[in-house]
Amino acid sequence: MTQLPTAFVADMNTLLGAEESGRLCTALAEESPTSLRLNPQKAATPYDGMVPVPWCEGGYYLPQRPSFTRHPLLHAGCFYVQEAASMFVARAYAAMDFTPHRVLDLCAAPGGKSTLWRSLLPEGALLVANEPMRQRANILAENLTKWGQADVVVTNGYAEDFARLQGFFDVIATDVPCSGEGMFRKDEGAIAEWSPDAAERCALRGWDIVSQAWPALREGGYLVYSTCTFNRTEDEDQVRRICRELGAEAVEIPVPAEWGITGDVTGSGLPVYRFLPHRTRGEGFFLALLRKTAPCPATRTPKKDRRPVRTGAVRDAAAVSKWLRRSSDFKIFAAGDEGLAAVRQSLYEDIVRLSGAVRTLQAGIPLAVRKGAKLIPHHALALSVECAPEAFPRCELPLETALHYLAREAVTLPPETPRGYVIVTFGGHALGFVNNLGPRANNMYPAEWRIRHAAAPENHLKPCNT
Repeated sequence: MTQLPTAFVADMNTLLGAEESGRLCTALAEESPTSLRLNPQKAATPYDGMVPVPWCEGGYYLPQRPSFTRHPLLHAGCFYVQEAASMFVARAYAAMDFTPHRVLDLCAAPGGKSTLWRSLLPEGALLVANEPMRQRANILAENLTKWGQADVVVTNGYAEDFARLQGFFDVIATDVPCSGEGMFRKDEGAIAEWSPDAAERCALRGWDIVSQAWPALREGGYLVYSTCTFNRTEDEDQVRRICRELGAEAVEIPVPAEWGITGDVTGSGLPVYRFLPHRTRGEGFFLALLRKTAPCPATRTPKKDRRPVRTGAVRDAAAVSKWLRRSSDFKIFAAGDEGLAAVRQSLYEDIVRLSGAVRTLQAGIPLAVRKGAKLIPHHALALSVECAPEAFPRCELPLETALHYLAREAVTLPPETPRGYVIVTFGGHALGFVNNLGPRANNMYPAEWRIRHAAAPENHLKPCNT
């Protein structure tokens, strides 16, 4: 491991004391634990030897790190590889005194916390997952598509865009860009890029993000503020500033002492939660739950975006609605020039309003794309938990064939497989579509998602097909 910056060590000595700081620095030179979180809507046990993460139902530690990319159930959305400490978002949610209806994950890519939020929220609650960088936003959309739950919108905007939606959200989660001290043992590049000035700049950037989005949070709503860093400038000092200047109060999250989570290290007794790698099994993480006490200004009509969700009658809506398990719950709308998608009826007006304010990449369930007179089913439909089981034939693939499918290579189906669009599965979980022509099957897996090597996974962690 690259030597830790002298200024960082000095800062930790001041913050934690020399003994505690020494233990932290020693832990930063050790191997990171590996953890994942299961999708409760796609029950599967991908590996043997998993040990529960205590603060998050469905979170597990693994005894060692396998080659996740070559496990088909990852691509089926059955689990997400997420750092254990960041799963503490689940405890923040549990501490809220109401069930939120609209949640914004403001800095969401690549999607770990967004998939967790979607699993925590009840059906019919809206999750908006946002990422300002387009390439990262596409990765976010991919991971949420694989997760397969319907009530999600992926946006590609900045914090200031959401300010138009005054008082719209019950919860805003801001895992703000930070100096990355908690990533030192996973990413040596974070060590090379760190400096006291970088921490100060990140604190200012984090403040800008929170303050610009603040009008979109309703009075009494919650801000979940988090970083993957240790210093007080980006952590406690930022939380105090939010409370003082924007109007908020910090909320206590009950946690057992045996979890080893550290509270405020500045001596003020602020209810905040810091994960130090020598005390908890996880990377460096900091979280505070804040309740907004300031009133919201009167709602105003947002300026129209260039590409809002289209309203009005949609051709072929009746045909594609049959592909959904509960078609009466959903409204079909036009997505792009030739696309069709479905959103829950109760959320449609919210999504129209949202898309008028922020660039929307994906809303609800993409269903199909028109190509001439044909309706070609969208890959997202196969992965959605709302896909009707009788809508398409299904064909179970053995492991080797499943890996070839995920590499977007040619696959051979059993001769009795029906012709036309078929959902291929592994362990009973959908991987995507093929167009079975009889002598051959056209692989419809998205080219940009394909894995690079179709070799079988290592045997030290046994993949399970159930």
